[in-house]
Amino acid sequence: MEPWPWKTIIEPFRIKAVEPIPLLHPAERAAALRRAGHNLFKLLADEVTIDLLTDSGTGSMSASQWGALMEGDESYAGSRSFLQLQAVVHDIMGFPHVLPVHQGRAAERILARTLIPPGAVVLNNTHFDTTRAHVEQAGALALDLPVAEALRPQDGSPFKGDMDLAALDAALAEHGSKVVMVMLTLTNNAAGGQPVSMANIEAVSARARAAGVPFYIDAARFAENSWFIHSREPGYDRWSLLDIARRIFSLADGCTMSAKKDGIVNIGGLLCTRDDKVAELFRNELILSEGFPTYGGLAGRDLAAMAVGLGEALDVDYLRYRAKSIAYFAEGLRQVGVPVVQPAGGHAVFIDAGALLPHLPAEQLPGVAVANALYLEGGVRSVEIGELMFPGHAPLQLVRLAVPRRVYTQSHIDYVIEVAAKVAARSSTLGGYRIVHEPPFLRHFSAELAPLQG
Repeated sequence: MEPWPWKTIIEPFRIKAVEPIPLLHPAERAAALRRAGHNLFKLLADEVTIDLLTDSGTGSMSASQWGALMEGDESYAGSRSFLQLQAVVHDIMGFPHVLPVHQGRAAERILARTLIPPGAVVLNNTHFDTTRAHVEQAGALALDLPVAEALRPQDGSPFKGDMDLAALDAALAEHGSKVVMVMLTLTNNAAGGQPVSMANIEAVSARARAAGVPFYIDAARFAENSWFIHSREPGYDRWSLLDIARRIFSLADGCTMSAKKDGIVNIGGLLCTRDDKVAELFRNELILSEGFPTYGGLAGRDLAAMAVGLGEALDVDYLRYRAKSIAYFAEGLRQVGVPVVQPAGGHAVFIDAGALLPHLPAEQLPGVAVANALYLEGGVRSVEIGELMFPGHAPLQLVRLAVPRRVYTQSHIDYVIEVAAKVAARSSTLGGYRIVHEPPFLRHFSAELAPLQG
């Protein structure tokens, strides 16, 4: 693949439809934040100017996806749209059993209900929020095994999403038969959106198989991870992105996927396996909650759009643009004095809130303080990835600015950098937050917060 020879980053698409974004007065934003209990998840979309809360289901579909959507087959069982999706998944991932679900957490719930008994142990490079919640709700231990570099935000190592192999060996030896699954999250979202190398995937797969433990991949951002293997890992620069993806999945026994990320759809997901008996367990559980196995809680049009999106996600021009635009965003923040996790990942920029607000301990939620300040300053919505999201499991206090796919242009990103610069200039004055109310699981979605000052 030829490198991009120009300094300017251009979107490899033209904009065909637009929608307005709200521009609120600062007093309106302050009132909205109070009404939301200082939790950005509770803001209304019409109260947000630039929405970087998540890249999940927030991307723009292509003309080809909209065309496929119009041709969706809404048959209850065995629809053409399912067969289209199944063929694409077989081609990219190679799993014989393909079960659509309405989103990634549905796949995680089925996986936990069928394969993870109470008292079991699940090993991961880093469990993200819903994955951890499903493992823990099953009564099992979700054990994170990130490499040491992942805990050093300024470390420029290219594959900080890797699993620590020595820690994996130790965990397999310590927990023995209690280990019922080894997982890799691609890319490693909780560790700053960092990719996992092919060498690490191969090594983790080999260890899991030697131990007789199923190896599953959280494939939400498999295409972005494939790009980083192609562009950063020696020996893969001449591999096509499709061949890299095929190699990744060939090493796994199955996968879960939120297609709302690298499927570039607004709703949808996948649960796949190679094991015939496991597939039967999955289907039985899916029928109870999601629907018939050939639609999995989705309309036929959603299946059709997902099939097209999975292919588009591996387009080299698109992935080059996406990686370069995220790197531009990260460098822009760094230049205005905002510490970010380095190197830039594939879907988001992660502000190191602990470094930006060293006067606030983790229990005072520095990530929440930074995220709320960005909203108050310029209507930018982000999400804390730290003590609020992962109580007791957050070595870093981060704020994620997740960029929806094919939605915002460079001027939008420049605006966010300008807003962040103003927040950084007064960072020493930002106070902490306390939790007023929290649910037992996934508390960051609905917790009520209050500032410690004022």
